[in-house]
Amino acid sequence: MTFTGFSRPFGTDDIGPSDPALKRWASLNSPSGRRKTPGQNVQTPARDLTVSATLRRCVLLAAAFICALSVFATALSAEAPRVLPAGQLPKDIRLQPLKDLDGYFPFTPPESRAEWEKRAERVRRQILVSQGLWPMPTKTPLNAVIHGRIDRAEYTVEKVYFESAPGFFVTGNLYRPKNAQGKSPGVLFAHGHWANARLSESGDAELLREIATGEERFEEGGRSRFQSMCVQLARMGCVVWQWDMLGNSDAQQLSAELVHGFKKQRPEMNTTENWGLFSPQAEAHLQSAMGLQTWNAIRSLDFLLSLPEVDPERIACTGASGGGTQTFILSAIDPRVKLAFPAVMVSTAMQGGCTCENASLLRVGTGNIEFAGLFAPKPLGMTTANDWTKEMVTKGFPELKQLYTLLGAPNNVTLHRGEHFPHNYNAVSRSAFYGVLNRHFKLGFKEPVIERDYSRLKPDELTVWDAQHPAPKAADPDFERKLLRWFHDDAQGQLAQAAQSAVAGRGLAGEAIEIVLGRTLADAGKVEWEMVTKMDRGSWLEMGGLLKNKTHGVELPAVFCHPKDWNGTTVVWLGADGKSSLYAGSSLQADVQKLVDSGATVMGVDLLYQGEFLADGKPLTQTGRVKNSREAAAYTFGYNHALFAQRVHDVLSVLKFIKSNERASKQLILVGLDGAGPIAAAARAVSGDAIQRAVIDTEGFRFGQVLNIHDPNFLPGGAKYGDLPGLLTLAAPAPTLLLGEKAAIAGSTLAQSSERKAARAEAARFVAAK
Repeated sequence: MTFTGFSRPFGTDDIGPSDPALKRWASLNSPSGRRKTPGQNVQTPARDLTVSATLRRCVLLAAAFICALSVFATALSAEAPRVLPAGQLPKDIRLQPLKDLDGYFPFTPPESRAEWEKRAERVRRQILVSQGLWPMPTKTPLNAVIHGRIDRAEYTVEKVYFESAPGFFVTGNLYRPKNAQGKSPGVLFAHGHWANARLSESGDAELLREIATGEERFEEGGRSRFQSMCVQLARMGCVVWQWDMLGNSDAQQLSAELVHGFKKQRPEMNTTENWGLFSPQAEAHLQSAMGLQTWNAIRSLDFLLSLPEVDPERIACTGASGGGTQTFILSAIDPRVKLAFPAVMVSTAMQGGCTCENASLLRVGTGNIEFAGLFAPKPLGMTTANDWTKEMVTKGFPELKQLYTLLGAPNNVTLHRGEHFPHNYNAVSRSAFYGVLNRHFKLGFKEPVIERDYSRLKPDELTVWDAQHPAPKAADPDFERKLLRWFHDDAQGQLAQAAQSAVAGRGLAGEAIEIVLGRTLADAGKVEWEMVTKMDRGSWLEMGGLLKNKTHGVELPAVFCHPKDWNGTTVVWLGADGKSSLYAGSSLQADVQKLVDSGATVMGVDLLYQGEFLADGKPLTQTGRVKNSREAAAYTFGYNHALFAQRVHDVLSVLKFIKSNERASKQLILVGLDGAGPIAAAARAVSGDAIQRAVIDTEGFRFGQVLNIHDPNFLPGGAKYGDLPGLLTLAAPAPTLLLGEKAAIAGSTLAQSSERKAARAEAARFVAAK
């Protein structure tokens, strides 16, 4: 193996850092090298030679003694060679402040259709995994109840509830046109964060202001923007389903305080069994309020398509604000939607402030513009207002237009500007939606399509619950636990079934783990080596430097212990102390020294927040969080990789450098000990066949046992796909020696001794074996 940046190739004799100074000192103080003043006699008397020689010997002995003390002091420090000057941290982009929902989320259009298809598959999978929909939950019977029909001249209104999962009710109103000819278009109408939205009415002052500013037109119908939309669409011949988001109107099994207002972790829900929403266990299994809301949107589409009069080729979805989020998420993942109109939500700025709009993993490396782009080339309409969407005309929309043009449908994406209005889904914005729907579904109305007034229904006429249809218990923590248990058991059952087929099981879990970890060896990036120090240790060279991942802006202090007679084996040795894990005092620890003596290169590296990443030298015990004070993991981990995942990325950078080196290793071995075993297992799971052998000490760790969302080993999704044993299974059947477990996993070899020292010696023999 060779390294760029070396002044000489491996195996040549380099002088240590202190030797050149000593040589220069000796040269300047030798008879031939001593400086002379003008007129000085070159000849030196014999007595002077004797005195000066004695003096030089004393000085040299003193210098040697000082050097010896220095070496002894270094030995006592028991650390690997430092790469950076004391007090200097690596120039690593991950040391910058964390990204949050108020960041900047631009979209870079692809250069080709093939590039977009690859990218779109990845982002769509990321959405599904983040929402807890990989695998897709079992679609149990809806058991829909439709009652309380209200007849109007041009349309009817009915009350509906159905079960999206056993005992979990979706509530809303169904509007149907009267005297429709043939199949009718279907419209899904998702609402945003209006209090009691579907049942709400504007007060007098608000209504008069909206009429005065042109936002609404009618004193009667203008009191309910939601009924106004549904009535107009029914008059246009559409079947409309408007349902309640969680914790709103009739959907109270999970409260608004929990779903939309969650602030503090609940100790009673933070358990390893029967956990609640927002707990570390729910996050480790990718269960979230947003995921439940997305699932209700999918089942709402199932319900709409179950109606015989609905045309499956003309299905639209719309909503504003949080309803816009529901719209573009559903439209991105469910191909049955044919037209999407997310209002006042899509932008490069704020991505959604509510807990119901955020999920761990969701927006890491992506954002709402790209999510909207996943709908291309199907018809997509959007609106702006004097809110976070106000710059959409110059930031976001041009890129979407470029994408649609690439895909051959430039006229299928439209932006309807309304920056002179506040955040809304007012009559003007609704009219824009009617026009898009009219054109693409060929409804035949003259444009612009303008609403007509109507007699609105009162809240008690719209609510789905009554004496004959009693509401389920509201804000029930036992139901919350039971619901999450159902989704958990369903997912585990599907994963177990898939695992019976090696190919299907590996594909289903493996594709999810790629999203959970956020990177694979294939996309680890371009990694370069910059050598900083090089010491000759006799039969081997000790080289310290920086591994620089140019693609991802990462800089890792590392050390390579390279035998001059290299046998082609490279061992990546991971430990809790980073590259210092290779050392005991000033020398290599015994197991590492034996490997180097056998001819193997052994390298150590400071992963993120190890070694030289620590300004105070103290191990990290709590990971960072964004400024948002609410204790929902999604606010941090919906936009940033977890530290555990970032450390896995660091290992992938190391592996990528070794595998791409011009002198390829014949054998690459990965060792993870002293808390680094799970990291090694995860890195191996996404490295294909790059690693020939591994030693992994799990210490019995499981992601599902982590009880703090800011624990360094917390990983959203870490427990869902088989937990740590699932990661080990993905690496099978490559040889693995396993420590810290009671039984072998996925064909691994279990260490014979449970005693730590003996097991470590066994691990060293396993690594050194031919």
